Amino acid sequence: MPLGLYLIAAASENMGIGVNGGLPWRLKNEMAYFTKLTTQTKSPDKKNVVLMGRKTWDCMPKKYRPLRDRINVVLTNQYLDLGDEAIVCKSLPSALEKLSQPPLKDQIERIWVIGGSGVYKAAMESPSFHRLYLTRVKKYFECDTFFPPISNEFKLTSDPEVPEGIQEEDRLQYEFTLYEKC
Repeated sequence: MPLGLYLIAAASENMGIGVNGGLPWRLKNEMAYFTKLTTQTKSPDKKNVVLMGRKTWDCMPKKYRPLRDRINVVLTNQYLDLGDEAIVCKSLPSALEKLSQPPLKDQIERIWVIGGSGVYKAAMESPSFHRLYLTRVKKYFECDTFFPPISNEFKLTSDPEVPEGIQEEDRLQYEFTLYEKC
């Protein structure tokens, strides 16, 4: 059975996800939620993949690259030699093909798409799409990067691993949501 794509993002009221190569907010607990979901596996013998575009990779502070305890995959059309830090692929389909082959396939529990905008859009349109974990930040932020529109094909659902209700941190409210394709 092919691995499904799990998307995880945080977006402001205007669906902004980034500005000037960074996040428009600092939410420590929301970042801990991201880390927990993208790192945690049911099987101690497996790891999760974090799949991202090159700009997302470049925007991460070097001290956090590669994201620890996860298999990092970077999508780019440019030549990029990341050595042992990450697997480089030209497109989402080529990454899925590579990840579905042994020995990688046997090491992977989930594939988490972590950005940016174009990678999210491709993943949402992919037949491999499974779920979207979207944190809705309850404030408008000036952004230059946006989450793609969520069509009527997606419905809100719930899961015990997704906290319910409004969260608040540093006087900024946000809510964890979960979507599946109808």
